[in-house]
Amino acid sequence: MTATPPSRDLTTAPATAPRTPADPDHQLPEDQGPFAWLKALGPRGRRAFGGAFGGYALDSYDYFTLPLSMVAIAAYFGLDNGQTGLLTTVTLVVSAVGGALAGVLADRIGRVQALIVTVATYAVFTVACGFAPNYETLMVFRALQGLGFGGEWAVGAILVAEYASAKHRGRTLGAIQSAWAVGWGLAVVVYTLVFQFLDADTAWRVMFFTGALPALLVLYVRRNVQDAPEAAEARRKNPDRGSFTAVFKPGLLRTTLFAGLLSTGVQGGYYTLATWVPTFLKNERGLTVVGTGGYLAVLISGAFIGYLTGGYLTDVLGRKCNIALFAVLSAACILAFGAIPEGSNGLLLVVSFPLGFCMSAIFSGFGSFLAELYPTAVRGTGQGFTYNTGRGVGAVFPTLVGFMSDSWGVGGALVFGALAYGIAVIALFGLPETRGRELL
Repeated sequence: MTATPPSRDLTTAPATAPRTPADPDHQLPEDQGPFAWLKALGPRGRRAFGGAFGGYALDSYDYFTLPLSMVAIAAYFGLDNGQTGLLTTVTLVVSAVGGALAGVLADRIGRVQALIVTVATYAVFTVACGFAPNYETLMVFRALQGLGFGGEWAVGAILVAEYASAKHRGRTLGAIQSAWAVGWGLAVVVYTLVFQFLDADTAWRVMFFTGALPALLVLYVRRNVQDAPEAAEARRKNPDRGSFTAVFKPGLLRTTLFAGLLSTGVQGGYYTLATWVPTFLKNERGLTVVGTGGYLAVLISGAFIGYLTGGYLTDVLGRKCNIALFAVLSAACILAFGAIPEGSNGLLLVVSFPLGFCMSAIFSGFGSFLAELYPTAVRGTGQGFTYNTGRGVGAVFPTLVGFMSDSWGVGGALVFGALAYGIAVIALFGLPETRGRELL
């Protein structure tokens, strides 16, 4: 009698199975040269990379239309710092819902179709923000924009992760993360031009209108991008795909809780800076629109290099070590940035580069780390839920800064960002190292 092998539950099995590419276009070349990670993707993978990179860059662009326009919006509607901070918090909280739903969609209808839905959603409602007649309507439109904004990163990261080789996954996903700096930089350029040539009451609306750009990307993705074949096949065969309950089963519960806590800390620190640095530069350092743009250019340059460097280091040092290193450095940079005395704008400029570098390098391992923590059938659900739950809970930190800035000043209140990074370090103790894992 021959024993029947036990069935395998893909919702709890570790993602360690060897990879045999089913995609005929997915030829893995020799791992040599600085762009071996890109060659290893194969033709289909490179098209997927282009779609995910563009989606995340435009996601970033649409997000930053609000922080860059915040001073003008506050003046137009007569808002205090607490109310303007609440606009960001609402966006991020709703984005947590959108990201979790997008993860489920990615597991149920596929990565590419979910990517199209998220990009179209954030584009439509960013444009709608430009028509808002009052603060309440703006908040509603911004919240709805968050539904798409929250989902794009997780879906795009998973799409590319499932094409990437284990050896280069950190670098590949780090390159995807660098798209955020590209979109941020584009937003700053447009902001500088629009606010220079238009009055502030019109300029902030025009900034939101330019959020229609992602519609062009949807056409590219529909025509050129496909899910990784073997991942799509594994997902279709599993009845638990896209199930929220699956990521809370005993085999994945610990992972889900600690990954959500990790995401809360990292994103709480990041969005504190992303939201309040433009206001800090203008209101507390007295910089002009052009001056603010110059400082942000240094910050963004550091961010772009940080994403690429962090992607390399997460493959060399490991996922956890990379995150811990840059969490500590980011907290130190925040404290230094906020403590620089008034009038020392040259020193402020110097600190802007390492601040952008460190707070971005920490994100480079996120795409690969979260993808490697979950099996294919629930990868979208797990990654979407943990990343965006962290974003939603982490959204409390920008609001705390807004309310505390009235008594502490924006620079002093930035200490809450440093506290958030401390939470991220604590969360790492509950998660395994996944460097080198093949995706199941």
